[in-house]
Amino acid sequence: MPTREAALSLVYEWTQSESLRKHMLSVETAMRAYAKRLAQDEEAWGVAGLIHDFDYERFPNDAQAADAEHPAEGVRHLRSLGWPEELCDAVMGHAHYTGVARETLMAKALFAVDELTGLITASALVKPSKAVRDVDVAGVRKKMKDKAFARGVNRDDIIQGAEALGVPLDEHIGVVLLAMQDNAEALGLGGVPVAAPTSTAISTDA
Repeated sequence: MPTREAALSLVYEWTQSESLRKHMLSVETAMRAYAKRLAQDEEAWGVAGLIHDFDYERFPNDAQAADAEHPAEGVRHLRSLGWPEELCDAVMGHAHYTGVARETLMAKALFAVDELTGLITASALVKPSKAVRDVDVAGVRKKMKDKAFARGVNRDDIIQGAEALGVPLDEHIGVVLLAMQDNAEALGLGGVPVAAPTSTAISTDA
């Protein structure tokens, strides 16, 4: 299994967007949490989460071609480096349009957490504090119903992903949210200082 360092090196080589890098770190964080929960290989799952979108900036695939652009180009590169098929299949399977079935727990988890991390991040960034600690499950569920909020997030993928893992939706949101809260600083979601209110009191000092 490739190391996290190898995956991170590819992420930085192929991706310049800081927000996209943070997204991949968020998915890694969620994958590690699910690996612990399901007694799987935390390092392998973390690497899968970290690398899943590393080719997206170079090959965005607006046409959603099954075997070209993202994620096919990236996976071709990973296979040329000898990366394991389980990981490559999971990366291919996180996009509906590839037609690659999600047969392993790793693949199902990657699909389940991908869009959800985006929704949680967006929910945090509209808070005055911009802190994920101020996000809760009920708030995420409310944002899911608001189709005008974070339009790029596919709500159906979140729902179907939780179902495929056999985890109730609120519980699924809770697992990913807690993981992101525990790693908030690394994800850029630790928040910003809130300015103290300006005092309007009149000084009586001589």
